[in-house]
Amino acid sequence: MNRKEPQNRNLTPLEDLIAEDFGAVGSPEREQFDMECDTFIIGEQLKNERLKAGLTQEQLANKIGTKKSFISRVEKGHADIQLSTLVKLFQGLGRQVRVSVVKVQ
Repeated sequence: MNRKEPQNRNLTPLEDLIAEDFGAVGSPEREQFDMECDTFIIGEQLKNERLKAGLTQEQLANKIGTKKSFISRVEKGHADIQLSTLVKLFQGLGRQVRVSVVKVQ
């Protein structure tokens, strides 16, 4: 098998699987799923950057004036935070947040 040429194994596209479980793009269920995915991704990015900085959740919390439990909830995607809080979290790690707006397809 040539590694550059993917084999067609009658695989179901990921979008079809997501739509089957969470509804079509634009449906309330899908909007909720997409929002939870974005929250999870932000949490993982925060955790990644915190680990790169060599900080514990407790150390980051102390640095920005919050509690370890809040850092934990954000990293697990269980906190709905304001943009200003997101910026503060990443600034505590010496990082800058950039936001892009793109058209939904």
